Amino acid sequence: MKTEFQPQLLRWARERAGFNIPELGQKLGAAPEKVTAWEETGILTLSQAEKLAHVTHTPLGYLFLQEPPNEALPVSDFRTVGTQRIERPSPDLLELVEDCLRRQDWYRDYLIANAEDPLPFVASLEATARVSDAAERIRAVVHWDPALRAQARNWEEALTKQIAAVEQARIMVMRSGIVGNNTHRPLSVGEFRGFALSDSLAPLVFLNGKDSRAAQMFTLAHEIVHIWLGVSGVSNLRQTYAPNDTMERFCNAVAAELLVPLAELRTVWPQVEQKNAGVRLTRHFKVSSLVILRRLRDANLISEAEFNARYSDELVQFSNAAATSGGGDFYKTLRARLGSRFTSALVESTLEGRTLYRDAFQLLGVSNAETVRKLGEALGVAA
Repeated sequence: MKTEFQPQLLRWARERAGFNIPELGQKLGAAPEKVTAWEETGILTLSQAEKLAHVTHTPLGYLFLQEPPNEALPVSDFRTVGTQRIERPSPDLLELVEDCLRRQDWYRDYLIANAEDPLPFVASLEATARVSDAAERIRAVVHWDPALRAQARNWEEALTKQIAAVEQARIMVMRSGIVGNNTHRPLSVGEFRGFALSDSLAPLVFLNGKDSRAAQMFTLAHEIVHIWLGVSGVSNLRQTYAPNDTMERFCNAVAAELLVPLAELRTVWPQVEQKNAGVRLTRHFKVSSLVILRRLRDANLISEAEFNARYSDELVQFSNAAATSGGGDFYKTLRARLGSRFTSALVESTLEGRTLYRDAFQLLGVSNAETVRKLGEALGVAA
């Protein structure tokens, strides 16, 4: 039996998912002409509508509306293309943010039940503060300092240690390149690089795991500044500069100072100002060459034209080696996606009987108690 929908709803569902007509037809196993006919008449079977909703990650009920809903991110959207705001979030980004908000809600309740106090540093900064002062205040809590750098063999290892330091400060860090555990729904680096969910008890930072680790390093620092400002939001960070947004400019500037203090750079520069200086600085500060280029530009040690040219070249190199979120040990991967702090708390609470397995399944993205038990073993959490 065929059902008549509003044609604009069918077009909206396709465009919302980022498909053109041939792409959607391929996903549905239908000829492009049939998809075009659907969007012109609005007539298709309920089975076809269900498949369309599934493929485009659209709630089926939306297709029965008279006009497309006005979907918006539940947090501030700082993403831009050039100087223009990005108007429409993808279904993947919308679902991802909602999932993280649910996890944040659970962890907040968990902390309240354990009589934990609010974190004094959340929303303790103003975007008018001196960049160096802001970086020092953050560094005093997160401990991004020369001692931490010295423990890392390279900047990739430094990123791992930075994430651990952030989680030690009771900030959840989640990092994934897919929606949930669905490897068929990769996240888009072009759409966003990370976001921050500020909260006085349970702040959360998410890093797009499809991005290169070089870019993730800067995104982590950037989103941490959002936590100190007390401002939740999604960012896409292009070339670490944000010429049209005061808050994003501030977050980028403080992030750069956190990773490579300008005073230290100016001290070190005369000792390395020679061939392969970038490599030497990368080794010294244990950051990526992308961050070094940004700081050399900030210190007027290279011109803006040289920065743009070299940054583009480096970005291509790192993009080709973007991180992946799949493969390897499932339990280790899941822990990386959801963060050690959240995962350990949820598994422990579930095994102790304080959280229902049903709720744990939804929050972890798993489907049986045995998986939770084995995850507990991997985490060293006793049943």
